[in-house]
Amino acid sequence: MAGDRTRASSTVFFVSYGLSLLGQGIASVVLPLIVLARTGDVLAAGVLATATTTAAALAGLVSGLLVDRIDRRRVSVACDLLAAAAVAALPVIDALVGLDMGWFLALGVIGAVIRVPGMTARETLLPALARLGSGGPGVLDRLVATRETVGNVLILAGPGLGGLLVAVVGLSPVVMLATAATSLLAALTALAIDPRAGAVPTRARQAGSSVGRAVTDLVDAWRFLARQRLVLGATLLTSMLAAVLGALQSTLMPAYFTGEGLASLTGLTLSAIASGGIVGSAVYAAVTERLARRTWFVVGMLGTLAGFGAVGSMASPWVVLGGAVLVGLTFAPASALLGVIIVEATPDAMRGRVLGAQNTVTLAAPALTNAPLAAVAAGAGLPVAGLVLAALVGVATVLALLAPAFRTLDAPTATPATPRPDGPDPALLRTTTRPDAPTGAR
Repeated sequence: MAGDRTRASSTVFFVSYGLSLLGQGIASVVLPLIVLARTGDVLAAGVLATATTTAAALAGLVSGLLVDRIDRRRVSVACDLLAAAAVAALPVIDALVGLDMGWFLALGVIGAVIRVPGMTARETLLPALARLGSGGPGVLDRLVATRETVGNVLILAGPGLGGLLVAVVGLSPVVMLATAATSLLAALTALAIDPRAGAVPTRARQAGSSVGRAVTDLVDAWRFLARQRLVLGATLLTSMLAAVLGALQSTLMPAYFTGEGLASLTGLTLSAIASGGIVGSAVYAAVTERLARRTWFVVGMLGTLAGFGAVGSMASPWVVLGGAVLVGLTFAPASALLGVIIVEATPDAMRGRVLGAQNTVTLAAPALTNAPLAAVAAGAGLPVAGLVLAALVGVATVLALLAPAFRTLDAPTATPATPRPDGPDPALLRTTTRPDAPTGAR
């Protein structure tokens, strides 16, 4: 009975997760178009994107404190409700006083800040559901792979639905009500998740002021991230790929396809990656236990390098899109594996703060590559920028394959110890054997 309840909660989780992502996908297409239509300034959409990304990265710094202190399911529900309210405010304000850039910035930043703790809370629910379930071999791997599949499907469906809404309804803030509706449904759906999944580990009372305890908790999380080599490696690798994808999406691909007279294909690069990712993560979910983790990782990294090499070559539009499919197909299993590794290595009592720190790094990463690669493209040409991008992925691949932390993925796993009364001690680890390690793993 308990197993059936947990499986039902897992299904509900994916429905809620998908609805939330669907709303974000719709907004990613509709909101910039509305801003452009109202302001007539191409730069305005870029300013809004920069402001919301910065706000989200800063929110990631402290979102984990909230998630590690308050019931995680309730945080997820509350954030989706507030996000729905922030988006629904657009047509209301437009009707009352009219929208201008100030309102777009204010509501965009509020929405970005609200979504980060909600995203972090959802990420903590999945390992809890795996723990409440059968606990059999590969359960967490399959759940994480399913989450990757749902995410890739929504990367395709969300923007497409946003474009369809614009075609049917037009560029009116009223179309944003669709985003508000998805966030509202995501919140209501999450209420059906097993309440036990949202429980926060009991924390011993700590001495000192609230601010002092909060600072100590944040320092603990960042210290854990810096010292735990697997978690740090997974974070840096994921952030590097996010930075590369950000540069592709915002600068290189628009310029390349426009130069080829195929501007309408610009968005297909991300869609091609997502399409490959759907297949890759589905394959990983189906046969995860048949291959050693190290094998999944090596194949994923080499395939990702080959794919980005094809994209960076810019030999032809179809080579670029084929390379993008290969990136999604091969990196999706590696991405799911990295997600599982992070869950296994992170103590539940500090999972929200560690995920918050990781989200901060990942959200901030594109800022390190967008402007430099754009400068290379402007000064030396797109082909050179493409080679630089492929070289970045190449360096990251070599370092990842040689890193000691990633060479022992199938060895006995370090499991976080029970936190001390005065807070989690990242240095205290006990070694256990992972029950689902593939036979003959090296």
